[in-house]
Amino acid sequence: MGPEPLYQPPMMGEMVVQLCQKWPERVALAGTGYQLTYRQMASFISRTIQYFKSLGLAPGDPLALLTKNCAEGVAVFYATNVMGLRYTPLHPMGSAEDHAFILHDGEVGTLVVDKAFEERAEWLAQEVGGLQHVIRLRDPGHSDDLEGKIEAFEDRALKCEADPQSDACLIYTGGTTGLPKGVRLSQLAIATMNNIALLEWEWPAEVRALVLTPISHAGMSLLLPTHWRGGTMHLAEQFTTDGFLETVQAQEINVTFMVPTMIYAILDCENLDQFDTSSMALILYGAAPMSPARLAEAMERMGPVFGQIYGQSEAPMVLTYLSKADHEEALISGRQKRLASCGTACAGMTVTLLDEEGHAVRTAGEVGEICARGPLVMKGYYNRPEETAEALRNGWLYTGDMAYRDEQGYYYIVDRSKDMIISGGFNVFPKEVEDIIGEYPGVSSVAVIGVPDDKWGEKVLAVVIPKPGQTLDATAITRLVKEKKGSVYAPKVVEFTDQIPLTGLGKPDKKALRTLYWGDSERNVS
Repeated sequence: MGPEPLYQPPMMGEMVVQLCQKWPERVALAGTGYQLTYRQMASFISRTIQYFKSLGLAPGDPLALLTKNCAEGVAVFYATNVMGLRYTPLHPMGSAEDHAFILHDGEVGTLVVDKAFEERAEWLAQEVGGLQHVIRLRDPGHSDDLEGKIEAFEDRALKCEADPQSDACLIYTGGTTGLPKGVRLSQLAIATMNNIALLEWEWPAEVRALVLTPISHAGMSLLLPTHWRGGTMHLAEQFTTDGFLETVQAQEINVTFMVPTMIYAILDCENLDQFDTSSMALILYGAAPMSPARLAEAMERMGPVFGQIYGQSEAPMVLTYLSKADHEEALISGRQKRLASCGTACAGMTVTLLDEEGHAVRTAGEVGEICARGPLVMKGYYNRPEETAEALRNGWLYTGDMAYRDEQGYYYIVDRSKDMIISGGFNVFPKEVEDIIGEYPGVSSVAVIGVPDDKWGEKVLAVVIPKPGQTLDATAITRLVKEKKGSVYAPKVVEFTDQIPLTGLGKPDKKALRTLYWGDSERNVS
């Protein structure tokens, strides 16, 4: 073997090693009834790696994690990065069938699972033939409990053993338009995501962060940046409005991430004004479109503390960013349309709009597909060469998101290309309808889909959740859309409900909505 190269790309595992050395006595992780210092977290990581090696695991081997938000889950995630294992998260709200599919498709041999999913673990162990090891978390009475197993090992200094070219993560897409696909993300991609987050997002000097969404998905984006700055990560096992407000007040939380439906729930909470949320410095939001009208309401009630992040599994979290200053300027200047933007391209990423022929869109306001390139982009889909070739073309990642750009370089997503409605030969982008309906007084949230129509092929249907105690007028809602976007965009049907189905990531599940109306139709817009 020759000498090690003078330069290696940044690696997530190296970053974990460094942050564990920087702040030994500070509190790294906190939850109900526990606190873990950086020194204690490093010890857990070190002994976990030794135990994994005793099982015969080696860098590059796949490991999946199914857990609620907990300190042990974070430590296992960090251990996979330092050791160089290929990490696959399983969403805690996912179905048993989805979990089995992911374990089988990703050829996963080791599963680490929380006691909260004991029955699921037993079923998966029988259902998935390739599973060699099922390790338990927070299950002291079980013979395979991780905390009990690692007691046999002593602390050792952490050393990153990952291959810079290896897959750090195999993350599965949400599957709202078909079977989930495994997204191969390199050590460089994960390190890039965190470095851009540290650079672009407006972090307070002393970070006290609260993770409300599963650490298996968007919640994970807060972990390393918080710890790199020596902050404390508070872990909530589930989201409730009162739980959020109580924790923010008691712990003086100043950073969190929410999906829009969570923000709507906070705004509609009757006792919001009874809690002190003045410590909050940065509320990141994303994963689904947010109503500009409700965003303006949130800023008026909670302050100019919002930052919008945009990305996807194939280029996670940091393709574009709409900063706190962008939000505040939009509100002060009266140009609230800017609140519908997902921001400008993040540092280190090249983002553009391409038309159907692959040519760059030149004119401000012209719609094209968001395409990106840079070290954040995935290596491809696992064992899916055709889908990889479709997504990665001519040096670009094709995101599937349709957008336009204004003269200042701000991007406005009009919708997923697969969500577009074709009514009477005209293209209708549901998000534009949703944004208008969101302006109507008394609307809490809305989802717009296309449904079958004998005359138009598809017609626009809006499913609306009113704010508590509000009675809404469907005719007035339709008239508002018609006045602002024309008759093609105006919903032919407006239905009121108290619940819109959500995916495990908190997005409106339009696939489930469409199923209610398309049924067994041969053609489905999804």
